[in-house]
This record gives sequence, structure tokens and C-alpha cells, in this order.
Amino acid sequence: MQTTTGATPAQTPGQPHLKRVLSVWHLVYYGVILTSPIAAVPLFGEAQVLSHGHTVTTLLLAMVAMSVTAVSFGRLAHVYPSSGSVYSYISETLNPHVGFIVGWAMFLEYLFQPIQNSLYAVLAIHRMMPQIPFALLAALTVGFITVMTVQGIKFNARTNEVLLGFMLLVTGVFLVQAFRHVVLHQSFSGLFSLQPIYNPATFNLRALAAGTSFAALVFIGFDGVSILAEEVKNPKRNILLASVLVCVFTGLFSGLQVYLAQLVWPNHATLLNPETAFMDVARIAGGPLLFTAYGVVLLVSSMACGLAGHVGAARLLYSMGRDDVIPRRIFGHLSPKTGSPIYNEWIVGVLAYIAVLTIPWERAAEIVTFGALLAFTAVNLVAVLHFWFSPQAVGHRTFFVDALIPGFGAVFCFVLLIGLQPWTKYAGLVWLGIGLVYASYRTRMFTLRPKLFNFTET
Repeated sequence: MQTTTGATPAQTPGQPHLKRVLSVWHLVYYGVILTSPIAAVPLFGEAQVLSHGHTVTTLLLAMVAMSVTAVSFGRLAHVYPSSGSVYSYISETLNPHVGFIVGWAMFLEYLFQPIQNSLYAVLAIHRMMPQIPFALLAALTVGFITVMTVQGIKFNARTNEVLLGFMLLVTGVFLVQAFRHVVLHQSFSGLFSLQPIYNPATFNLRALAAGTSFAALVFIGFDGVSILAEEVKNPKRNILLASVLVCVFTGLFSGLQVYLAQLVWPNHATLLNPETAFMDVARIAGGPLLFTAYGVVLLVSSMACGLAGHVGAARLLYSMGRDDVIPRRIFGHLSPKTGSPIYNEWIVGVLAYIAVLTIPWERAAEIVTFGALLAFTAVNLVAVLHFWFSPQAVGHRTFFVDALIPGFGAVFCFVLLIGLQPWTKYAGLVWLGIGLVYASYRTRMFTLRPKLFNFTET
């Protein structure tokens, strides 16, 4: 697929070009695939523990923050038609040095995506085959993903469609079985309980903030609809609308799954394995067959996402090495045989294996969220600066749309950022400190323009 990094040159009549044939619903479908209709399933147990049993509430709050951010993102996508997205907006509007630091944080997010997915794949297999040592499963899973990446194997759009269909089928069966279980054990009135949304016995604002920060991971990927900007009818309207609709659909559909799961297993303190708790809920609602089905769909989804994340992380390292942001000799190397950045693929594989053995899954997931929330806070801030404070905004700005909405989004996302667990924030700040020192070295104490990341490679 072609993307642009700047202004599109004029096209001659005989020159091939992309056609604007996609509707807003095509974008929504694509965005739902990116965010995944079962995105809340892996997070359910940990979110329940963090929020003290208020996962539905955390999802709805995160949906508000992400929807507001989607508005800012959609408007800026029209102003800056660059495939670097958030990172490009920050570099253009604020400062390239600030952009480098935010890009450095996003770099950590991209590196931890394959780690998070590989780790969850191992956890899913281990729940179904606990007799196999965890370290051996980790080696086999990460090794399999790495070998596939090194060979250049890719999952195409058809694979994603089949996977999406399988996820929707299993989810549909769960919704029916959970509905049936609640009605049989609590009658129809049990379907309308407020306890999953507000339980005064366990409600705690700090716990709710921590859970909401974690739940934001469900929505990561909604901004990917902008990659289709050149093929969309009325992109100024439809990219913004599709981004918001993807956030709303993801929040409501995930909220429905989690709401029923909380009704089936209301006591968060008794979850057996928080990382794979939804599988236990599925067993209660639909028996061993549904338990196995969720194990399979989580395994396949994690492997597919792990492979895509592995490829993306290796290519991001390559683009940084090629552009001399990091040492070119190692990270800018391409295999003569496969044409892929083979050193980077093995480096990511080794890092993923070490992380799978040493970092709990919820910590890996929060590190991904740290980079995303920092970027989302920045994009809302950029929207305020561009649409309210910039000279070209004078005379045709509206306070509610141009200042209040993005300002609310910036504050909300920042609150979610500082609501992450202390370990995650410390790790993120250390990483940002390393990036600051590295940037000062490469730019001679910020007197030179920094080499910029090329996120189009991911």
C-alpha cells in the first residue's frame, strides 16, 4: 500500500494512482481489525485486580479519552498528511527535539509490542498444557515467531479476515452462554446489575485510575485508519468520523463482553490466574469446549500480533540504523538472501525471550501503554496549539471545538499516564532520560536538528 510523507505531486492522466473508493464503514471495519474485537479479553483479569472489580467503568472512561484523542488525531491528519502520524505532528508543531523524545518513547512501545504478544501466547499455551515447563514454551514460541520473521513470512489481509471471523464466532458463543448462565442463576434481573459499574464496597478512585490507564491498551491501533487516507472518499470528514466510531465500537463491544464476564464471576479477589482469567470465565459460562476455544483464539491472535509486532520492531530498528539514528553497521544491515533486516530480527527475538522470562505480562502491556498515552497526550496538546493558538487560527476558531475538546483530551490522557503503576512510570522515565542524553549527544547539546524516526517502516 502506498502512503505519503508529504505533499502529493501532481499526477498525470496516464500515471497510476490510488482511487478514492472507500467509505467510512470500510475504515471502521479496518480499524476494528487493528484494535481487535477481543482486545479486552487478555486484559480482563489484570484490569479487574487493578480497578478492584470495575473493569467496565475503566473501559468506558478510557473510551472517552480515546474518542476525544481520535477527534484531535483526525483533524491533524488533514493538516499534516504524513504517515508518521502523531510523531510527525509533534515535530512539525512543537519542536523536532521534543518530537525526537516522543518518538523515543514510541520506539519503546513498538519494541514491547512483540514482547507483550509473545508473552501472552506463552501464557495461553501454558494454561492449556501446564505440564510443559514455562521456559521451554517461551523458547519454542519466541523461536517460532522469530524464525517465521527471519524467513520473511507475512500474514496477509485474508488471514486477518479469517482470524477476525473466528474471534467474532467465539465471542458470539460466549455472549450467548454468559447471558444464559446469568439468567439461569440470577434470573433476568441479574442482567441489569450496577455492580460491575459501581460497587461501593470496593470502589477506590486511585484503583479506578490505575485500571483505566491499563484499559487504554484496548484502544491502541485506532489511529491506523489514517494509512488509507489516499483511498477514502471525503478524507477530511471520514478519517475523523471513522477514528471516533472505532473507539466507540471498541469501548461498547468490549464493555459488553466484560460486563457479562463480571456477572459470571463477580468477585475479582477470587480470580485464579488474572493473566488468563477470561478463559476461566468462559469455562463457567460454556464449559471446557469454550475454555479451549478461547485458549486457541488467544493463542492464534497473540501469535499473529506477535509476528506483526516482531516485523514492525525489526523494521523500525532498520529504519533508524539506515538513517544513522542508531549504529548503521548493525541495525542498518539487510540480508542479501532475504532482503530483510536479519540482525534486527534476531535481536528482537533475543530481547523478547529474555523479557518473557523476566517481566510479568501486565508490566509489558503497561510499557506499551506508556508510550501510547504519552503520544496521545502530546497530540491533543498539538491540536490545541494549532487550532487555537496558531496565527492561522485567529478569526475562525471555536472555543469548544478548538480548545476545550483537545484540552480535555490532553489532561485526561495525562491523568491516565500518571495513573500507571509506579514500576511502569519509573521504567518509562528512565527510558526517556536515556533518550534525552542520547539526543543531546547526537545533536551536540541540541544545537543540531536531530535525526528523525521513520515510523513508516513498521
